[in-house]
Order: sequence, then structure tokens, then C-alpha cells
Amino acid sequence: MADSFAVDVTRISREAHRTMAAEPGTAPRLDEERAISVLNDVVATEVVGWLRYTRDALAAGGGGEQAVRAAALLNAHAEQGMRHAVAVAERIAALGGRPNFDPDTLAQRAHTDYSVPADSALTATLARNLRAERIVVATYRDIAEWFGERDTESRALMESLAADVQRNAAALEALLGARGE
Repeated sequence: MADSFAVDVTRISREAHRTMAAEPGTAPRLDEERAISVLNDVVATEVVGWLRYTRDALAAGGGGEQAVRAAALLNAHAEQGMRHAVAVAERIAALGGRPNFDPDTLAQRAHTDYSVPADSALTATLARNLRAERIVVATYRDIAEWFGERDTESRALMESLAADVQRNAAALEALLGARGE
């Protein structure tokens, strides 16, 4: 799993950098069109995460105490993902752009996927979500760095989102550890 995680982070980071197309801090002025495109990919990532977490929470519920705890955690992450999507959409609007919630392109623009795993065991579900959170943290940190001083408000937003996602990853790790897996 570690090798595929490294490959995914590399691929996703490469795609994010392709979209950004400039090294951090090199442009003296923010390219609003490019920034809006990058932020719309973040909206897609958060909406896809909300969908994945919501589905996984419903699938996890109804079991024993650990399944109930997992479902509650997954629901909390889903709700946070939707709040993140709205916050980023508001930033896009503040930059003069139009938030893109187009369901036809969400999956292609997201930094993580919405796959239904063959193994629907709770441990596999939690591990898959942990992997997605790690990818998102790495990508959001790259995006924050890319904004740099050109757009400190967007940079602060991305740093805040990355911190939230890092806490989500820690909560998933703790839950996985409590399961003894």
C-alpha cells in the first residue's frame, strides 16, 4: 500500500502543479483565472469526499460499538467536507469566479476518487479514507505554497483546510489503531 500511496501522491501532485503551471512565488501577481481553476478542483475534491464519507458512514452504521463510532466519525468528516466546499466556493466568488459544482466533471477534477472498494470491511473502508486524507493534505499544502504571497487569503484558506484534513487523518489512524488493525 505504501508504494501505491507514493505513486498516487506523485501523480496527483503532478496534476495539481500542471494546473497551477507556475512555481511557488514566481509570479508577481495572482492569475485569477488559474487560481479559480485550482480552487474549483478543491471544490470537486471536497464534494467527492463528502459523497464518499456519506456512503461509507451509512455502510458502517448498524454494527457494534466500533462501527457506530466509525459511522459517527465518517459523518463528521462528510459534514466538514461540505463546509470546506462552500468556503472554497465563496472564495472563488470573491475572486470573481463561478464555483463549479457540475456533477458531470466532479470525479475528474477531484484530487481523490469515489471508488467503491471490493472489500467493504470497516477496516478497509477506514484505511481507504485515511489514504485519501493523506493525498488531500499533501495536495492542499502544495496549493497553499503556490498561492504564497500572491493571494494570502486563499493561502490561509488552504492551510486551514489542510490542518482540518490532517486532524481527520489522525482521527482515522486512532480509530484504526483502536480496532487493533
